[in-house]
Amino acid sequence: MLAVTVRSPGGPEQLVVTEVPDPVAGPDEVVVEVAAAGVNRADLLQRAGHYPSPPGSPSWPGLEVSGTVARAGRDVHGLAVGDRVCALLAGGGYAERVAVPAAQLLPVPDEVDLVDAAGLPEAVCTAWSNLAGPGRLTAGERVLVHGGSGGVGSVAVQLAAAAGCWVATTAGGPDRGARCRELGADLVVDHRAEDFVERVLAATDGDGVDVVLDVLGGPALDRNLAALAVDGRVVVIGLLEGREPATLDLDRLMRRRQTVAATTLRGRPAAQKAAIVAQVAEQVWPWLSDGRLRPVVGARLPLADAADAHRAMAAGEVFGKVLLVP
Repeated sequence: MLAVTVRSPGGPEQLVVTEVPDPVAGPDEVVVEVAAAGVNRADLLQRAGHYPSPPGSPSWPGLEVSGTVARAGRDVHGLAVGDRVCALLAGGGYAERVAVPAAQLLPVPDEVDLVDAAGLPEAVCTAWSNLAGPGRLTAGERVLVHGGSGGVGSVAVQLAAAAGCWVATTAGGPDRGARCRELGADLVVDHRAEDFVERVLAATDGDGVDVVLDVLGGPALDRNLAALAVDGRVVVIGLLEGREPATLDLDRLMRRRQTVAATTLRGRPAAQKAAIVAQVAEQVWPWLSDGRLRPVVGARLPLADAADAHRAMAAGEVFGKVLLVP
């Protein structure tokens, strides 16, 4: 089969289409015939040599796919060849086929386009596991989602709104802001021209938000805490503004009883990923059928154009997800 591999760590030009062995399903695994693979920022880091695949997973990028069941291992029950699925992966999604633990599969409802569904597993599992986990999100709370026009952010805005929360988000420019409002944002801050702390505090009568879902990293931490309410929680899931160490005002943190957490998804043990997928299936997946959640796809490119997909993501040109189609 064909896959997009990394010739050597470096720029997008290092992505090449290569013939690789077909995957073989283990006893508890399923081989998926890939309809599309989602492109994530972790893939860009892996290509550059900063985020290697976990042991035992394919060496080429790709953290999520959609497609149909091609083969199932002997211990897999309840799935049949041809079933429409999407999958959370540790790697290997940039390919024609991929083997994945059956516990990391989600069904694709008839209401959802099979190709577009590739933009859901990583984004939904990342956003929901953090909003509902360390974020301890409950209905009626106020949430700030950074990067509402991105692949994870566009999903997180929808999830927080569907959960009955007031949602603020940041996005670059009025056009992206308008699209974030269509996804359910109550307040959109143009990060190119406005200060999110000032806008959030003004909109909340100075109280701040209960949860911040942050993709920016250390340089934004102090500002995130300034926009956070008493008993609020900041959850860091990305480092777009850099990996520089951050300084915490522990006195303020204690006085305001605030919490800072940080997580990643890819390197979690398989049992934890299976638990997250099961939680998503129970708590979130019904929102696909009733319209409260939908995949947000900004671009579909052929698998052979993976380099262009990485360039588009790095440039911030796309609203929502970039997908690669074999």
